[in-house]
Order: sequence, then structure tokens, then C-alpha cells
Amino acid sequence: MYNLLISLNTPTQNEELDKKYAGLLEKKWTSVIRLQKKVMELESKLNEAKEEFTSGGPLGQKRDPKEWIPRPPEKYALSGHRSPVTRVIFHPVFSVMVSASEDATIKVWDYETGDFERTLKGHTDSVQDISFDHTGKLLASCSADMTIKLWDFQGFECIRTMHGHDHNVSSVAIMPNGDHIVSASRDRTIKMWEVQTGYCVKTFTGHREWVRMVRPNQDGTLIASCSNDQTVRVWVVATKECKAELREHEHVVECISWAPESSYSTISEATGSETKKSGKPGPFLLSGSRDKTIKMWDISTGMCLMTLVGHDNWVRGVLFHSGGKFILSCADDKTLRVWDFKNKRCMKTLNAHEHFVTSLDFHKTAPYVVTGSVDQTVKVWECR
Repeated sequence: MYNLLISLNTPTQNEELDKKYAGLLEKKWTSVIRLQKKVMELESKLNEAKEEFTSGGPLGQKRDPKEWIPRPPEKYALSGHRSPVTRVIFHPVFSVMVSASEDATIKVWDYETGDFERTLKGHTDSVQDISFDHTGKLLASCSADMTIKLWDFQGFECIRTMHGHDHNVSSVAIMPNGDHIVSASRDRTIKMWEVQTGYCVKTFTGHREWVRMVRPNQDGTLIASCSNDQTVRVWVVATKECKAELREHEHVVECISWAPESSYSTISEATGSETKKSGKPGPFLLSGSRDKTIKMWDISTGMCLMTLVGHDNWVRGVLFHSGGKFILSCADDKTLRVWDFKNKRCMKTLNAHEHFVTSLDFHKTAPYVVTGSVDQTVKVWECR
């Protein structure tokens, strides 16, 4: 009887042991995979650091300025805004930059010394975008208060206020010739205004939702816009016709940027895009979206040339490095990234802010990048 009891007992003990160890092997495997991933991440960080050590830093003066990229830590972290920073831009001539914020102000800073210069007050709600003319004597701003303001940047006076949009004005840009301004709004329209008179002279309609950003190309013959309707549109200024509607993003398109001619050769190499019959490539456009990707477009064909994947959250700012070989972007994953787009890879990630990074600008001639964030700071990054 006793033996029988033992033999009846044993299987249940075995079953318990099986239960006890069943999950363990699986756990071991998943932790091995996790560790392997971590090892690979650390190895790539180490290689990046080695690369920087051999080619960067004070010894790296050999590097061509065309290839200088922002290096951590930041040179300055500037605080003064009382709400998220919405846009940061460099002055085209002086060593100052300007930031716009949800606190309804615009602030001017010296990026070489890190000094705060002054505040421009006049808007009654969040300032969404700012733009200089090419001389830097005029600054345009737009706001959720539904107005666009023009500022004399020498006397820091508001010289004109433009009314006409029926909702939040999310973007503004002074045209290259300096005599017109374009604006984009949550009322789904893009408007063109005369600088001299403040009159609205054109309205571009077609987007089905909030228009997030508008940017003219280098010669001012085209404007690009992006919207909550998940499209990017390119418009012919003279005729107001929509030349291209680009639809490949899977979420709101937050930002756009035209490619400078300095980047055309690298773009052609990277994409194998043949020069057209006219012999001139382009124009090319970048877009960044809430689908976490950056796309590059050939406007002449309407084709998406590449998609850059790496950000872990909404992409909020994107632009070409003035040397033409890299793309810079910022996002709600709190990073600033540098992309070697010829090889479609992210070559540097800077943990830029404590919160979403809303905007970035790259100086045309000096080795500086500026970023703005929901953490209410503006940061200046030195490139080398």
C-alpha cells in the first residue's frame, strides 16, 4: 500500500517541477535576446565615440566645414520663455537668433555670447512661426490670435498687423524677393500678402484640413505646404495652381524643407535619379511627419525618393545641412538627429532636450545649430 502511495505521488511532484521550470527556459532566451540587443547598441555607441575621437574634437580641424555636425553637449541652454518654444531661427546677418513661444512673445538672443537681448510683445496668443527677409531688417510672425505681424527688426517695432485668416495661423514665410509674405492656417488656406500694404493678394485652396507649414523655394516661383490631411502640396505662385500633391505619409505632415542646390549632387548619387531632359535635377523637398518618418521628394516627378526611419515619435523639424551631404531633424522623441542620407542612415543622435523638440535651424555660414523645445528652453549647439 505504501509503495502504491509513493508511485501515485511521484508524477504530481514531477508535474510541479515541470511547471516550475517550464517558463524558465523561455525567460532565459528572451533575456539573452535583450542582452544581445543591448550589446549591439553599446557597440554602435562605442564605434561612434571612437570615430568621433579619431576625427572629431580639437584634433579634428582636418574635417571639411561642409561636414561639420552638431556635437554634444550644447554650448548654451537659454531660458526665459514661460511656455513651450514653438520656433527658432537665425538672423541672416547678425549673430542673433529669434525664438517664438506659446507665451505669446518673441525673444531675441545673441548665440555667440548666450545673452538675452529683448522681447517683442504684441501677439495675444501663442506665436506659431517667425521668418526673416533676406536682409534681416524685417521679421514676420504669425499666431493663434489669427493675425500676422510684421516687425521692423532695427527698431523692434511692430509696423503692420494683417487680418484675414479665420483660425490659428500656424506658419509664415517672407518670400525671397521680400515684397510678399505667405501664411498657412488651420482654416485650411494659404494666403499671400503684400508687405508694402498688408493686403491679402492671393489665397491658395485645396488642403482638406489644417495647413501646418508653408515654405517658398529659393527663387520664390513655388511654395510647398503640408497639412493634417497627410499630404504635401506644391503650388505655382504665379497661377495659384497645385503642381503636385504628394501622398505617402500615414499621419499628419508637420514640417517641410526645400533642398539647397548644394545637396543636388549627393541626392542624385543617393537615388540614382537621372537628370531630366533639361539637364537640371530637382527641385527636391523634405517632409517630416507624425508617422515618425522623413521623406525626400522629387517635385518634377512627384516621386518619393527615400524614407528615413529612426525617430521614435512625431518628427517636428527637418532641414538640409548647408554642406548638402546631411539632413538634420528633431522630434518628439527629444532628440536631434543627423542623417547621412546617401547611405540612408542616422549617423548621430543627440539627446537634445528634456521634452519634445519642436524646431531647429542651421546657420547658413556659421557652425551653429539651434533647437527649441516644450521644456521652454532654446539650445545652441556648436558644429565641428
